[in-house]
Amino acid sequence: MPYLRSLPDGSLLLNLLVQPRASRNELAGLHNDALKLRLTTPPVEGRANQAVISFLAKRLHLPKSALTIKNGQQSREKQVIISGCGEQTARELLGGEVGGHKQHERMRSSP
Repeated sequence: MPYLRSLPDGSLLLNLLVQPRASRNELAGLHNDALKLRLTTPPVEGRANQAVISFLAKRLHLPKSALTIKNGQQSREKQVIISGCGEQTARELLGGEVGGHKQHERMRSSP
């Protein structure tokens, strides 16, 4: 299963592996069939989930309301529904080469 795929309703499903309490907020390539996201936020009282939505919304140039955590609210493995963004655009904004074989490059969010 790819880390990002289109759904019948036109939205996208993004598989994430979230690493809380990291040294910085960044995308860190692929981990199996998920995109790895490192966050400085601890997984306390839903703050890491809020940070996931905020990071992705900023990266994809979408409002936070366009992203929903479908599965994994209490887990490091999450599935996020993305509305209002095409698959090709999302792949480019999430790091472009992640779908290729440059899996170990760091893809930092712009400040």
